[in-house]
Order: sequence, then C-alpha cells, then structure tokens
Amino acid sequence: MARVLYTLLFTLSLPLVLARIWWRGRRAPAYRERVPERLGFAPATGFSARPIWIHAVSVGETLAIAPLVQRLLETYPQRPVLITTMTPTGAERVRALFGERVSHRYCPWDLPGFWSRFLRRTDPLLCVVVETELWPNMLHACSGRGIAVLLANARMSARSARGYARFAALTRPMLQQLSLVAAQSHADGERLLRLGLPESRLRVTGSIKFDIEPDPADIGAGAALRVQLGETRPVLIAASTHEGEDELLLRVWQRLRLDWPGLALILVPRHPERFASVAALARRYSDAVCRRSAADTPSGDTEVYIGDTLGEMMQLYAAADVAFVGGSFSGTGGHNPLEPAALAKPVLMGPDTFNFAQITQALSEAGGLLQVADEAGLRRVLHELIGNAERRGAMARAASRFVADNRGALDRLQRLVEDRLSAAEAGQRS
Repeated sequence: MARVLYTLLFTLSLPLVLARIWWRGRRAPAYRERVPERLGFAPATGFSARPIWIHAVSVGETLAIAPLVQRLLETYPQRPVLITTMTPTGAERVRALFGERVSHRYCPWDLPGFWSRFLRRTDPLLCVVVETELWPNMLHACSGRGIAVLLANARMSARSARGYARFAALTRPMLQQLSLVAAQSHADGERLLRLGLPESRLRVTGSIKFDIEPDPADIGAGAALRVQLGETRPVLIAASTHEGEDELLLRVWQRLRLDWPGLALILVPRHPERFASVAALARRYSDAVCRRSAADTPSGDTEVYIGDTLGEMMQLYAAADVAFVGGSFSGTGGHNPLEPAALAKPVLMGPDTFNFAQITQALSEAGGLLQVADEAGLRRVLHELIGNAERRGAMARAASRFVADNRGALDRLQRLVEDRLSAAEAGQRS
C-alpha cells in the first residue's frame, strides 16, 4: 500500500520533475538530452548475452566503482556491462573511462511502467547499485523479474538513516528485496539492519574508495602544472566546492596572501554549471585568473587557477601542497577526502562531513586530516600549515599510510559480485 501511494505521488509530481530537468538544462544543456531514456525507452543494446548492470548515480559513484568495472571487463570479456547514471556528468565520466567497452543509459525515473520498459529492453542478469541509490519501484521491478540486486560500497549515515526511518513502510520492504549488501563499515551495516535489512544478507567489506591507485600519468601532469605555477611558491587547492564555499576560500586566500604574497589557489567547483560564475567571482579577488577549460597557460604570475574541467581532479590535487575538500561548509556532507590522502596531501575539511563520517574521523585520528569549525579556524590552520613544512610532511605521510593500511575492500567486493553472478548464471541455465 505504501508503494502504491508513493507511486501515485511520484506520478503526480512528474510534471515538476520534467520542469526541473528543463530548468537545469538552461545552464547544463546535457540535462535536456536523451530524456526518453528517463521514461524507460532505453535504446536497444544489441547485446549477445544478458549484461551486468551497474547503477552509479553520478560522478563520485562512477569513479568509486570504476576499478570493479575494469576487473569485470577483464574477467568476463564475453559478458556485456551496462552502466546507468542519473546525471550528465556521470555519463561523461563513463564515456571518458570506458569508451565503447561499456554501454551507458540514463536511469529511468522510479515509476513501474518506466522500469518495465527499461528491464524488457536491457534484460540484465545482475544489478550492482553503488552506495545508497535505492528506489522502491526499481527494486520491486527487479524482484519481479528475478534479477538479483547487490548494494555495493553501501553507506548509511545517521542522518540518512533517520530519513529512511520516517518512511519505514517503504524502506523495510525495499531493503528486504536486496540480495546482498556490501557495507563500508559496521556502523553502516548496523543502521541498515535496524531499518529492516535481513542480517543474513549483510557483509561488511570496507570502502572501495581506499583502493584508489593514483595514475602515474595524473601525478606527472600535476607535477608539470606545479612547474608552470612555480615550484617554490605555496599552492592551496579547494576541491569540489559548492555555492558559498568558493567565496569563503577566496576570502581566506586573500588574507593569507598578506603573509605569503606568492600563495596560489586552485579552485575546483563541484558542478559544471557553476564554472563560469565561479570564474567571474574569482576575478573580483584577482586580476590574474586562469581557466583550465580555456587552455590558459598558468605561470608564476597566476594567482587563481580555475579547475573547470571534468575528470582531472587527481592531476589538480597532485599540483598542490595542501588540500581543502569541499561540500564540508555547505551542509551537503562533504566529499571524498581519500583522493588527496592517496596522493599524500594534508587534508582540511569543514564541519559538515556526514557523507564520510567514519572515514573523516579515522583519517583525522591517523593524523592526515584536520577538521575546522568555521572560516576563522580554516584561516588559522592554513596559516600554520603553509608556514610549517615539517607539519605538512607529517600529515602527508600519515594520510598516505592511512589509505595504504585500509586497502582490500575491492577484492572482497569483487568476490561477492562474482558469487552472485555465478548464481545468476546457474539459475539462467536451469
């Protein structure tokens, strides 16, 4: 009954959903492309075998699951892989990472008719959902067609768990339709159990984000950028920033330059539709602004370098001395601190880190991350780090060790996916 009511409300809100897509398309035209796919009209794949379907909502989830996808492509060369995302930036990452080796479709909106069409057209053998992208009608449709769904790298913050608990009549049946959950931590697993996941279907595998292996090409490109900016000057990166954080970091940078006039800021907005406005904002603080997308060549005179491209974050991190990870002053829960940590960069974050609560706390306890409460605290800590190479080095080594010591989740997840896949293939033969 709860799912029926949910479906009715979603149906009534569909005009608003379409209007939102149109509105977002004003600044990001890609949102207006391939809209029929969101209604379940997925183009025919032409697969010779039933695909492994992986759903990764956007860029972060796509990057997280990419190593597993690579392994599946190598282990099962005859088994097609279909990846769905919700955002155009996620779609762009899929194309950039895998090209024609996988197929991409936009994920349908969560209505039964849309899912019925999508599943008829794609006919997946197994579904792997990344992190917490769960939809009642999606799971109901998969269950009805006998498609096993594995929730990979699952996380459930205390804040999210409270939200799901308010809709227990939807949440409990949804979790009971999952075939298996690979949780990032025991705390995530316990919250999922309290919400209704059967204990027999829970495995705690750790976070696959620890298994990040920086590409030597990215490290080399970052080193080359650093040479262009100036090897002896300090460089701060503010990565994955949200609205409000850009100006905060620019104010802090401006104050720090009173003591370090050569301090350069690499500013990387989270969302492409904000690239132009952030560049315009930066020009209010400096006349020496370069945009990466414009192929501007930075130099020792560049003061603010706007990282307004996609898929190059590791290169930009590699060029910096200290990394601030955004989303942590915006109320959105923060972004992944393990990327700069894997590159041996001291990491700073604001107070809002509920998306990576366990990782943030553990990295902080290991000595690789400092969390600050406000703008004054951020300015004070940055002032100390920029002026203390020994402290930066100690944090960098601690961050790198922390990532190395926690690797292994990818191997555990791969074994679970292969077990599910073998079971699905056996069921298909019988």
